[in-house]
Amino acid sequence: MRLVEAEGGSKAFNDIAKWLTARGVSLLGSRVLAVRGRGSGRTRTVVVNLFTYEGERYLLAPRGHTQWVRNLRAAGEGELRLGARVERFTAVEVADPDKPPLIRRYLRKWAWEVGRFFDGLDKDSPEEELRAAAPGFPVFRIVPRGR
Repeated sequence: MRLVEAEGGSKAFNDIAKWLTARGVSLLGSRVLAVRGRGSGRTRTVVVNLFTYEGERYLLAPRGHTQWVRNLRAAGEGELRLGARVERFTAVEVADPDKPPLIRRYLRKWAWEVGRFFDGLDKDSPEEELRAAAPGFPVFRIVPRGR
């Protein structure tokens, strides 16, 4: 199971992005994801990049099977926050064969920020390379509550 831990400058950047997003300043779609911890039951928060593809919204984990991914799988639901705005949602995990266009879309928008976590993949990588890498990049479709 692929997992890249945050460290140094990356952690500092995430802390700043989370602070700004929590105050209502979205950085190219950033949101604060709030999800119940699978062990503690306490709400855990992390900054994520929300993106749209073919009219649906998604979260992708560039660092792989992180704590937020494991918590979201266990909880099945969470909140996306931007300042005082809170959107409750249900998470639907995307199957590996359906991920390549979503990974490509994510790389088009955020390769400058997180491209180093994609092991040489970029927005122009062949479909078969994206398909082979898909299991290492969890993706969730966001379904607003009440929909």
